[in-house]
Amino acid sequence: MRAVSVRNGKGGADAMFIDANVPDPVLANESILVQIEAFGLNRMDIMQREDRYPYPLLPESGKIMGVEFSGIVEKCGEGCTNRFSPGDKVFGLAYGGAYAEKIVVSEKMLMLLPPNLSFIEAAGIPETFFTAIQAIFLVGNLQPGQTVLIHAGASGVGQSAIQLARLGGASKIFTTAGSDEKCNLCKSLGAHFATNYKSGGDFAQLVEKETNSRGVDLIVDLVGRNYFHQNMKSAAMDSRMVLVAALSGSKIDDFDLRALLNKRIWLMATTLRTRDAAYQGQVRDVFLEKVMPHLKDGEVRVTVDQVYSWKDVADAHKRLESNVNAGKIICRVE
Repeated sequence: MRAVSVRNGKGGADAMFIDANVPDPVLANESILVQIEAFGLNRMDIMQREDRYPYPLLPESGKIMGVEFSGIVEKCGEGCTNRFSPGDKVFGLAYGGAYAEKIVVSEKMLMLLPPNLSFIEAAGIPETFFTAIQAIFLVGNLQPGQTVLIHAGASGVGQSAIQLARLGGASKIFTTAGSDEKCNLCKSLGAHFATNYKSGGDFAQLVEKETNSRGVDLIVDLVGRNYFHQNMKSAAMDSRMVLVAALSGSKIDDFDLRALLNKRIWLMATTLRTRDAAYQGQVRDVFLEKVMPHLKDGEVRVTVDQVYSWKDVADAHKRLESNVNAGKIICRVE
C-alpha cells in the first residue's frame, strides 16, 4: 500500500513523502481492516516526524504517523463481534498508522459514522474528543455548576473541551487563545470568557474578577510552563488542574510547592496514546454515551480549519507548526 514516510527516518515537513512500497497491515483476530478516506493532524505527529516524541510508544504504534482517521471497513477479523461489517463507514482512534491507505485497528476503537458527518469532519474527532473526555470528565471530574479554565481553546482539544464543559453543566467557562478570531470561535462553542494572550490579556486577572476572587474549580492546561504561575493564581481552594500537554515547555522556574498546599490543589496529568486498548475502549464508550448523540443533532460540532490532499501533507504540517489554524487540519487520502 501507499503511506506517508519520512526520508532518513526523521526531519522537517519537506522530508515527508508518499511511499508506494509499504507492506499492507496484517489483520489480527479481533481487529478490523479499514480503507482510509481521511486522517487528522495532531502535534504528536510533528514530534514523531522529528523523532522527539516524549512518551514511550507502544509496539502497536509503528513508524507510520497518525492516530485518527475515517474510512470504510474492508474486512473484519474472525474474533470480531457483529458490530461492524464490510462496507460500513467508520471513524476511530489508532496508536499510529493513519497516514496511509489502509489501517488495522481494534474494533474497540472504531465507531460508525453518523449520516450527518462527512469523512473529513469525522477524521478530526477521535483524538481531540477522547483527550477532552479524559480531561473534563474521567480525570478532571467536572461537576454541574463548577467553573473551568481551558487553555489553547481554539485547538482541537480545546474546542472539544469547551463543548464538553458546556454539556457537563459548567457555570462559567474561561479560555485562552492567540487571536480575536480564535477567541470568538471559543465563545461560539460555549466559552463565556476568552482571553487573547497575544494582545496582552491576563487570564488570571479576568478569572479573579469574574469569580469574585474565588478562582476556578478545574483547569485544563495544554500550555505548561508559561501559564503555570498564573494557573496557581486562578485555581480555587480544593480545585483540580489536569495537565494534557506542555507546548511552552515542561520545566517550571521558581515554583514553590506551597502554592499547591495553600489551596489544596489536585495536580494531575493524563495522556491517551500510551494507554492500553481496554482503557481507550472505555473512553470510546463514554464518547458514544455523552458526545455522539449531540454530534448527531448538531449541538456539538467539529471545526475544520483546512483540508489538504495527502499529497500536500508537508504543507499541512507547516500550517500546524505555524499555529495559525483554528480547528482541525485534515488530509484526504486520494
